Amino acid sequence: MQVKVKKLHPDAIIPQYQTTGAACFDIHSLDDGYIIEKPKTFRTGLSFEIPHGYVMLVFSRSGHGFKQGIRLANCVGVIDSDYRGDLFVKLTPDEPGVYLTVNHGDRIAQAMILPIPLVQLVESDDLSDTARGAGGFGSTGA
Repeated sequence: MQVKVKKLHPDAIIPQYQTTGAACFDIHSLDDGYIIEKPKTFRTGLSFEIPHGYVMLVFSRSGHGFKQGIRLANCVGVIDSDYRGDLFVKLTPDEPGVYLTVNHGDRIAQAMILPIPLVQLVESDDLSDTARGAGGFGSTGA
């Protein structure tokens, strides 16, 4: 599948998969900046034409989370197929004292494009029974 990517800034970097087995492609920062105890938003300078029936999901880079205590502020970004604006990535520290320098071109997130079922939600007075039923948090013993 081909997905059109538009550079909104000449210095923007078109995403690439880093290995042949990678599930996600890397998203690069257009900006320089610092994350010092509070969230910071970075431009990518890119806009995507996600095909109808698909969604682009943006995730934290595992190295940021495990090595540096940095993650996406909204945990997972959802880019709908009808959005054509600039992709922004907001990074946030998980705890006080976490510090990260971001330079233009640094990989700041990763993304994948997945098909989504377009469902029809139908109001109903009755739902089928299951073994779990309405059991909530911890109801399965875990």
